[in-house]
Amino acid sequence: MTVTHSDTQAGFPPVRRLELERPWSWLSAGWQDLWQAPGVSLTYGALFCLVSFAITAGVFLADLTYLLLPLTAGFMLIGPMLAVGLYETSRRLETGQPVNLGAALFVATRSPMRLAFLGVTLMIVLLVWMRLATLLFALFLGTTQFPPLSEIVPTLLFTANGLLLLIVGSAAGALLAALVFAISVVSVPLLMERDVDFMTAVITSIKAVTRNPKPMLLWAWLVALLTACGLVTLYIGLIVTFPLVGHATWHAYRDTIGR
Repeated sequence: MTVTHSDTQAGFPPVRRLELERPWSWLSAGWQDLWQAPGVSLTYGALFCLVSFAITAGVFLADLTYLLLPLTAGFMLIGPMLAVGLYETSRRLETGQPVNLGAALFVATRSPMRLAFLGVTLMIVLLVWMRLATLLFALFLGTTQFPPLSEIVPTLLFTANGLLLLIVGSAAGALLAALVFAISVVSVPLLMERDVDFMTAVITSIKAVTRNPKPMLLWAWLVALLTACGLVTLYIGLIVTFPLVGHATWHAYRDTIGR
């Protein structure tokens, strides 16, 4: 790995150039962190599993099942913010500080207002995605009632309009997800750990992606795969996959940004 010094001269944290296989080492380090603090990590994952159950139940009770798929996809947009406690847990393991659930749930960040602003930004992106998904549904399937869950897959795969909705919706979601990944992959842990301004954190994150496109693409694929595994197991898998990705993201940040 090499460090770019031009960023330091311009006031930005230095960004390392990474080898393609580095994301696998992040996952390995994240797995070790998970089992060094299993009580905190698995409890954290279980809490988000329960929250996911509650949100899904609310969607069904409100008869808004057509929002379930975009909400599930939207989880990946705000996931980086939800994992702040896991970053803090990995940081404490790294520095030898005591690890407990309270420290994970109530993180004392170095840039709290700027981190909150980034969280609001990601929430706005999520709302844009939800609105876009609703508009795409109306555009391709008309104003008819959304099909029940048992008919969603046949509608999307075996009707012309459903297939177009699936293609266009997936492309739009992928673009938003790529944007969120670029601006948050290291900016969230950076704002948690250091006293830097919002734009510095976001630009540093974007530079980390543009300077390491192949390893970051692999990392994005691994994050999406693990998150999807957690979601398709009716959220049960999130108990393990969510903390694993969270801990690994801290090591991705440590590996990418110079100390």
